[in-house]
Amino acid sequence: MAIQWYPGHMHKARKQMLEVLPQVDLLIEVLDARIPYSSENPAIAKLRGDKPCIKVLSKSDLADPEVTALWQDYLEREKGVKTLAITSTEPGKMKQLIELCRKMLPARDASFKSINTMIVGIPNVGKSTLINILAGRTIAKTGNEPAVTKAQQKINLGSGIVLLDTPGILWPKVENPKSGYRLAATGAIKDTAMEYDDVGFFVAEYLLQHYPELLQQRFQLEQLGATELEFLEQAALRRGALGSGGRVNLHKICELLINDLRSGTLGNISLETPGMIAGEELEVAQLQAEKANQKKSRKQNFKARNSAANSAPKDKR
Repeated sequence: MAIQWYPGHMHKARKQMLEVLPQVDLLIEVLDARIPYSSENPAIAKLRGDKPCIKVLSKSDLADPEVTALWQDYLEREKGVKTLAITSTEPGKMKQLIELCRKMLPARDASFKSINTMIVGIPNVGKSTLINILAGRTIAKTGNEPAVTKAQQKINLGSGIVLLDTPGILWPKVENPKSGYRLAATGAIKDTAMEYDDVGFFVAEYLLQHYPELLQQRFQLEQLGATELEFLEQAALRRGALGSGGRVNLHKICELLINDLRSGTLGNISLETPGMIAGEELEVAQLQAEKANQKKSRKQNFKARNSAANSAPKDKR
Protein backbone atom coordinates (compact mmCIF):
# COMPACT_ATOMS: atom_id res chain seq x y z
CA MET A 1 0.00 0.00 0.00
CA ALA A 2 1.63 3.24 -1.14
CA ILE A 3 1.06 6.07 1.33
CA GLN A 4 1.66 9.66 0.28
CA TRP A 5 0.24 12.03 2.87
CA TYR A 6 2.27 15.11 3.69
CA PRO A 7 0.05 18.06 4.73
CA GLY A 8 1.54 21.53 4.53
CA HIS A 9 1.87 21.97 8.29
CA MET A 10 4.11 18.86 8.41
CA HIS A 11 6.54 20.41 5.93
CA LYS A 12 6.56 23.59 8.01
CA ALA A 13 7.10 21.61 11.24
CA ARG A 14 10.13 19.86 9.78
CA LYS A 15 11.72 23.22 8.96
CA GLN A 16 10.99 24.48 12.49
CA MET A 17 12.59 21.37 13.99
CA LEU A 18 15.78 22.01 12.05
CA GLU A 19 15.90 25.58 13.35
CA VAL A 20 15.66 24.68 17.05
CA LEU A 21 17.63 21.39 17.10
CA PRO A 22 20.93 23.11 18.03
CA GLN A 23 19.28 24.14 21.34
CA VAL A 24 18.03 20.60 22.08
CA ASP A 25 19.95 18.30 24.45
CA LEU A 26 17.89 15.15 24.03
CA LEU A 27 15.16 13.82 21.71
CA ILE A 28 12.13 11.86 22.84
CA GLU A 29 10.67 9.91 19.94
CA VAL A 30 7.25 8.38 20.55
CA LEU A 31 6.59 5.17 18.63
CA ASP A 32 3.53 2.92 18.48
CA ALA A 33 4.49 -0.24 20.38
CA ARG A 34 2.50 -2.31 17.87
CA ILE A 35 4.59 -1.01 14.94
CA PRO A 36 7.90 0.44 16.24
CA TYR A 37 9.60 0.13 12.85
CA SER A 38 6.76 1.47 10.71
CA SER A 39 5.99 4.33 13.12
CA GLU A 40 9.64 5.44 13.24
CA ASN A 41 10.17 8.40 10.93
CA PRO A 42 13.45 7.78 9.04
CA ALA A 43 13.93 11.56 8.78
CA ILE A 44 14.17 11.85 12.60
CA ALA A 45 17.36 9.75 12.78
CA LYS A 46 19.01 11.99 10.21
CA LEU A 47 17.85 15.15 11.97
CA ARG A 48 19.02 14.15 15.47
CA GLY A 49 22.52 13.13 14.46
CA ASP A 50 24.42 11.97 17.58
CA LYS A 51 22.05 13.51 20.14
CA PRO A 52 20.85 11.01 22.78
CA CYS A 53 17.36 9.71 22.22
CA ILE A 54 14.65 8.02 24.29
CA LYS A 55 12.32 5.91 22.17
CA VAL A 56 9.00 5.71 23.97
CA LEU A 57 6.86 2.74 22.98
CA SER A 58 3.35 4.05 23.55
CA LYS A 59 0.11 2.04 23.60
CA SER A 60 2.08 -0.92 24.92
CA ASP A 61 -1.11 -2.23 26.52
CA LEU A 62 -2.38 -2.93 22.99
CA ALA A 63 0.81 -4.69 21.83
CA ASP A 64 2.07 -8.22 22.38
CA PRO A 65 4.32 -7.85 25.49
CA GLU A 66 6.80 -10.50 24.32
CA VAL A 67 7.27 -8.72 20.99
CA THR A 68 7.60 -5.34 22.75
CA ALA A 69 10.48 -6.75 24.83
CA LEU A 70 12.18 -7.90 21.63
CA TRP A 71 11.81 -4.41 20.17
CA GLN A 72 13.28 -2.75 23.25
CA ASP A 73 16.34 -4.98 23.08
CA TYR A 74 16.68 -4.33 19.34
CA LEU A 75 16.32 -0.53 19.55
CA GLU A 76 18.75 -0.17 22.46
CA ARG A 77 21.54 -1.70 20.39
CA GLU A 78 21.86 1.71 18.74
CA LYS A 79 24.34 3.97 20.51
CA GLY A 80 22.77 6.67 22.69
CA VAL A 81 19.29 5.12 22.64
CA LYS A 82 17.15 4.02 25.59
CA THR A 83 13.56 2.78 25.48
CA LEU A 84 10.52 3.02 27.72
CA ALA A 85 7.28 1.10 27.16
CA ILE A 86 4.26 3.03 28.45
CA THR A 87 0.49 3.12 28.46
CA SER A 88 -1.94 5.92 29.28
CA THR A 89 -3.50 3.72 31.99
CA GLU A 90 -0.23 3.85 33.98
CA PRO A 91 0.62 7.55 34.40
CA GLY A 92 3.22 6.73 37.03
CA LYS A 93 5.26 4.83 34.48
CA MET A 94 5.01 7.73 32.05
CA LYS A 95 6.57 10.01 34.66
CA GLN A 96 9.63 7.73 34.76
CA LEU A 97 10.53 9.48 31.54
CA ILE A 98 11.70 12.59 33.45
CA GLU A 99 14.05 10.49 35.60
CA LEU A 100 15.36 8.72 32.49
CA CYS A 101 16.11 12.08 30.83
CA ARG A 102 18.34 13.03 33.78
CA LYS A 103 20.08 9.66 33.82
CA MET A 104 20.98 10.02 30.15
CA LEU A 105 22.54 13.46 30.76
CA PRO A 106 24.27 13.14 34.18
CA ALA A 107 26.66 16.03 33.50
CA ARG A 108 23.79 18.41 32.85
CA ASP A 109 22.02 17.16 36.01
CA ALA A 110 25.12 17.84 38.12
CA SER A 111 25.37 21.40 36.80
CA PHE A 112 21.75 22.15 37.76
CA LYS A 113 21.06 23.35 34.23
CA SER A 114 17.73 22.69 32.54
CA ILE A 115 17.60 19.86 30.06
CA ASN A 116 16.03 20.94 26.79
CA THR A 117 14.17 18.06 25.20
CA MET A 118 12.18 17.77 22.00
CA ILE A 119 9.34 15.30 21.65
CA VAL A 120 8.68 13.99 18.16
CA GLY A 121 6.60 11.28 16.55
CA ILE A 122 4.19 10.48 13.77
CA PRO A 123 0.49 11.46 14.07
CA ASN A 124 -1.85 9.69 16.48
CA VAL A 125 0.90 7.86 18.32
CA GLY A 126 -0.03 9.12 21.81
CA LYS A 127 2.36 12.06 22.02
CA SER A 128 -0.17 14.61 23.30
CA THR A 129 -1.50 12.23 25.96
CA LEU A 130 2.04 11.69 27.23
CA ILE A 131 2.71 15.44 27.39
CA ASN A 132 -0.47 16.12 29.39
CA ILE A 133 0.36 13.44 31.95
CA LEU A 134 3.96 14.66 32.32
CA ALA A 135 2.80 18.26 32.73
CA GLY A 136 0.01 17.32 35.14
CA ARG A 137 -2.49 19.39 33.19
CA THR A 138 -4.08 19.59 29.76
CA ILE A 139 -1.64 21.40 27.52
CA ALA A 140 -1.57 19.42 24.30
CA LYS A 141 -4.77 18.79 22.40
CA THR A 142 -5.59 15.10 22.06
CA GLY A 143 -7.83 13.33 19.62
CA ASN A 144 -8.44 9.86 18.24
CA GLU A 145 -7.28 10.91 14.80
CA PRO A 146 -3.95 11.93 13.28
CA ALA A 147 -2.62 15.46 12.82
CA VAL A 148 -4.23 17.15 15.85
CA THR A 149 -1.16 19.16 16.93
CA LYS A 150 -0.50 21.89 14.35
CA ALA A 151 2.29 24.02 15.85
CA GLN A 152 5.29 23.88 18.18
CA GLN A 153 4.92 24.77 21.85
CA LYS A 154 7.41 24.92 24.75
CA ILE A 155 6.39 23.30 28.04
CA ASN A 156 8.15 23.47 31.42
CA LEU A 157 7.68 20.07 33.06
CA GLY A 158 9.47 21.04 36.26
CA SER A 159 12.38 19.05 37.69
CA GLY A 160 14.62 20.97 35.31
CA ILE A 161 13.07 19.52 32.16
CA VAL A 162 11.86 21.80 29.36
CA LEU A 163 9.91 20.07 26.61
CA LEU A 164 9.39 21.30 23.06
CA ASP A 165 6.34 19.74 21.45
CA THR A 166 6.14 19.41 17.67
CA PRO A 167 3.34 18.37 15.29
CA GLY A 168 3.27 14.73 14.26
CA ILE A 169 5.33 14.39 11.12
CA LEU A 170 5.02 11.78 8.42
CA TRP A 171 7.52 11.62 5.60
CA PRO A 172 6.59 12.33 1.96
CA LYS A 173 6.38 8.69 0.89
CA VAL A 174 6.31 5.41 2.83
CA GLU A 175 8.55 3.16 0.73
CA ASN A 176 7.70 -0.14 2.45
CA PRO A 177 4.19 -1.16 1.28
CA LYS A 178 3.65 -3.28 4.40
CA SER A 179 4.51 -0.31 6.62
CA GLY A 180 1.84 1.65 4.78
CA TYR A 181 -0.74 -0.98 5.66
CA ARG A 182 0.37 -1.06 9.30
CA LEU A 183 0.19 2.72 9.63
CA ALA A 184 -3.32 2.66 8.18
CA ALA A 185 -4.42 -0.26 10.36
CA THR A 186 -3.33 1.44 13.60
CA GLY A 187 -4.83 4.84 12.73
CA ALA A 188 -1.72 6.90 11.89
CA ILE A 189 -3.18 7.58 8.44
CA LYS A 190 -6.48 9.40 8.14
CA ASP A 191 -9.26 7.01 7.20
CA THR A 192 -10.07 9.19 4.19
CA ALA A 193 -6.62 8.34 2.79
CA MET A 194 -7.12 4.55 2.92
CA GLU A 195 -9.43 1.86 1.59
CA TYR A 196 -10.98 -0.21 4.39
CA ASP A 197 -11.28 -3.30 2.18
CA ASP A 198 -7.62 -3.16 1.16
CA VAL A 199 -6.34 -2.66 4.72
CA GLY A 200 -8.82 -5.18 6.12
CA PHE A 201 -7.52 -7.93 3.85
CA PHE A 202 -3.94 -7.17 4.93
CA VAL A 203 -4.91 -7.30 8.63
CA ALA A 204 -6.89 -10.52 8.19
CA GLU A 205 -4.00 -12.22 6.38
CA TYR A 206 -1.50 -11.19 9.07
CA LEU A 207 -3.71 -12.22 11.99
CA LEU A 208 -4.50 -15.60 10.44
CA GLN A 209 -0.76 -16.29 10.34
CA HIS A 210 0.29 -14.84 13.70
CA TYR A 211 -2.75 -14.63 16.01
CA PRO A 212 -5.32 -17.20 14.80
CA GLU A 213 -6.42 -18.07 18.33
CA LEU A 214 -7.43 -14.45 19.01
CA LEU A 215 -9.57 -14.40 15.85
CA GLN A 216 -11.26 -17.65 16.86
CA GLN A 217 -11.99 -16.30 20.32
CA ARG A 218 -13.26 -12.91 19.16
CA PHE A 219 -15.53 -14.24 16.42
CA GLN A 220 -16.45 -17.47 18.20
CA LEU A 221 -15.32 -19.72 15.36
CA GLU A 222 -14.50 -23.39 15.84
CA GLN A 223 -12.36 -23.39 12.71
CA LEU A 224 -10.90 -20.51 10.69
CA GLY A 225 -11.14 -20.22 6.94
CA ALA A 226 -7.99 -21.07 5.01
CA THR A 227 -7.78 -17.65 3.35
CA GLU A 228 -8.41 -14.08 4.46
CA LEU A 229 -11.52 -13.91 2.26
CA GLU A 230 -12.96 -17.06 3.80
CA PHE A 231 -12.29 -15.72 7.29
CA LEU A 232 -13.85 -12.32 6.51
CA GLU A 233 -16.95 -14.08 5.21
CA GLN A 234 -17.13 -16.13 8.43
CA ALA A 235 -16.66 -13.02 10.55
CA ALA A 236 -19.28 -11.10 8.59
CA LEU A 237 -21.87 -13.78 9.27
CA ARG A 238 -21.01 -13.71 12.99
CA ARG A 239 -21.15 -9.92 13.27
CA GLY A 240 -24.10 -9.35 10.96
CA ALA A 241 -22.03 -7.42 8.42
CA LEU A 242 -24.41 -8.22 5.60
CA GLY A 243 -25.96 -6.28 2.77
CA SER A 244 -29.10 -6.72 0.72
CA GLY A 245 -30.05 -10.33 0.07
CA GLY A 246 -27.88 -11.49 2.96
CA ARG A 247 -24.69 -10.96 0.98
CA VAL A 248 -21.44 -10.28 2.84
CA ASN A 249 -20.59 -6.58 3.14
CA LEU A 250 -16.79 -6.69 2.89
CA HIS A 251 -16.35 -2.98 3.57
CA LYS A 252 -18.34 -3.24 6.80
CA ILE A 253 -16.59 -6.33 8.16
CA CYS A 254 -13.16 -4.89 7.30
CA GLU A 255 -14.06 -1.70 9.13
CA LEU A 256 -15.22 -3.71 12.17
CA LEU A 257 -12.01 -5.79 12.13
CA ILE A 258 -9.78 -2.69 11.96
CA ASN A 259 -11.70 -0.98 14.78
CA ASP A 260 -11.37 -4.11 16.93
CA LEU A 261 -7.62 -4.08 16.29
CA ARG A 262 -7.24 -0.38 17.12
CA SER A 263 -9.26 -0.60 20.33
CA GLY A 264 -7.51 -3.72 21.60
CA THR A 265 -10.75 -5.72 21.58
CA LEU A 266 -9.00 -8.48 19.63
CA GLY A 267 -6.28 -8.74 22.27
CA ASN A 268 -2.60 -7.82 22.55
CA ILE A 269 -1.32 -7.72 18.99
CA SER A 270 1.95 -6.54 17.44
CA LEU A 271 1.96 -6.14 13.67
CA GLU A 272 5.72 -6.48 13.16
CA THR A 273 8.78 -8.00 14.81
CA PRO A 274 12.50 -7.14 14.53
CA GLY A 275 13.03 -10.42 12.68
CA MET A 276 10.62 -9.42 9.91
CA ILE A 277 12.30 -6.11 9.13
CA ALA A 278 15.57 -7.21 7.48
CA GLY A 279 13.69 -9.23 4.85
CA GLU A 280 11.26 -6.40 4.16
CA GLU A 281 14.04 -3.84 3.80
CA LEU A 282 15.79 -6.12 1.31
CA GLU A 283 12.58 -6.45 -0.71
CA VAL A 284 12.15 -2.66 -0.76
CA ALA A 285 15.79 -2.16 -1.83
CA GLN A 286 15.38 -4.67 -4.65
CA LEU A 287 12.15 -3.02 -5.80
CA GLN A 288 13.77 0.42 -5.79
CA ALA A 289 16.74 -0.93 -7.78
CA GLU A 290 14.38 -2.47 -10.35
CA LYS A 291 12.51 0.82 -10.72
CA ALA A 292 15.78 2.73 -11.10
CA ASN A 293 16.97 0.29 -13.79
CA GLN A 294 13.66 0.55 -15.63
CA LYS A 295 13.87 4.35 -15.55
CA LYS A 296 17.46 4.27 -16.80
CA SER A 297 16.51 1.85 -19.58
CA ARG A 298 13.62 4.07 -20.70
CA LYS A 299 15.94 7.08 -20.87
CA GLN A 300 18.53 5.14 -22.89
CA ASN A 301 15.87 3.90 -25.31
CA PHE A 302 14.51 7.42 -25.72
CA LYS A 303 18.00 8.81 -26.47
CA ALA A 304 18.68 5.98 -28.92
CA ARG A 305 15.44 6.65 -30.82
CA ASN A 306 16.19 10.38 -30.96
CA SER A 307 19.73 9.73 -32.15
CA ALA A 308 18.51 7.37 -34.88
CA ALA A 309 15.89 9.88 -36.02
CA ASN A 310 18.46 12.69 -36.20
CA SER A 311 20.99 10.61 -38.14
CA ALA A 312 18.47 9.36 -40.69
CA PRO A 313 19.01 10.81 -44.23
CA LYS A 314 16.83 13.84 -44.91
CA ASP A 315 14.58 14.01 -47.97
CA LYS A 316 16.05 16.92 -50.03
CA ARG A 317 13.14 17.28 -52.40
